[in-house]
Amino acid sequence: MSAFTENFNGHSRGMLWGLLSSLFIIFLIITIAGWYVSLEPDQFDVELAALKRAKKTTLRQLPVGYTFANSLAVIAETLLNKPGGYITNDIAPPGIFLDNMANWEFGVLVMLRDSSAALRNHFSRSQSQSSEDPDLAKTEPYFNYENNSWALPSSEAEYQKGLNSLKSYLQRLGNRKQRRPAQFYARADNLRQYLEVVEKRLGALSSRLSASTQRLQTSNLKRRNFTDAQTPWLEIDDVFYEARGSAWALVHILRGIEFDFKDILASKHATETMHRVIRELEHALAPTWSPMILNGDGFGIFSNYSLTMANYITRANAATLDLRDIMMRG
Repeated sequence: MSAFTENFNGHSRGMLWGLLSSLFIIFLIITIAGWYVSLEPDQFDVELAALKRAKKTTLRQLPVGYTFANSLAVIAETLLNKPGGYITNDIAPPGIFLDNMANWEFGVLVMLRDSSAALRNHFSRSQSQSSEDPDLAKTEPYFNYENNSWALPSSEAEYQKGLNSLKSYLQRLGNRKQRRPAQFYARADNLRQYLEVVEKRLGALSSRLSASTQRLQTSNLKRRNFTDAQTPWLEIDDVFYEARGSAWALVHILRGIEFDFKDILASKHATETMHRVIRELEHALAPTWSPMILNGDGFGIFSNYSLTMANYITRANAATLDLRDIMMRG
């Protein structure tokens, strides 16, 4: 009986160690996969990316608007094809645990939606009563599909359709052999309308980042009702990474605009102002060296990542406001 008990206990301990070892290996695999999927994509050269795509078509030179529109296409491709793919709608590990990358994706998606709407409603139309481009009329609704759908149709499937329509627009842009070539109008008034949207997006992000510290916000000045508007502790990193995603997408969009609107910017002496916006967004994309987002208090021992990000976003917002004012001048 003692020998049987000893064998049974030894077998149980072996099963326990085997189970623990298996769980540890699974945990290690998920951790490594999560780290890999959470890597933020590198920045890309918008002009080089446009030239690369143009070589695959009959275009011999980049038409006006091609670099901007192609930047949107590369942003969408990166969103869908980066390591781990699009993870916001994942219902299994490791994606389900990676809320930081999901918020990064949402920041990218918001900027992609704004710019595709501007391309459809302003940049591709000569005047308010002109017909909209048929491909762009499909692109914008597809990009505005809900961002967390995993069932049919999935978010990725809809965004891929939007990307395909955007590529179709690119193929028609500047190609006079097409029955209906696509158009792009690089005008100051079109750019001003888009910058108004960018200004509001950056202002909202700056406000939300600054709300990582304690502040009071009035909802009714006459009644003096004050409500606490501080960002909940568990959402601080979410706002930070949404801002990172927004800055990553916007810096490429503005580089595309800088290339396609260079004549307009030069004529209005606004090139340096555009450089200032892009430069501040590039600073916002500096690598983070901490495994977690630190939000120290005041002049304490720890840094406050949210306020540092808010500083760059606010400065970019101020430069965007200056740029919009310049575009309004004759």
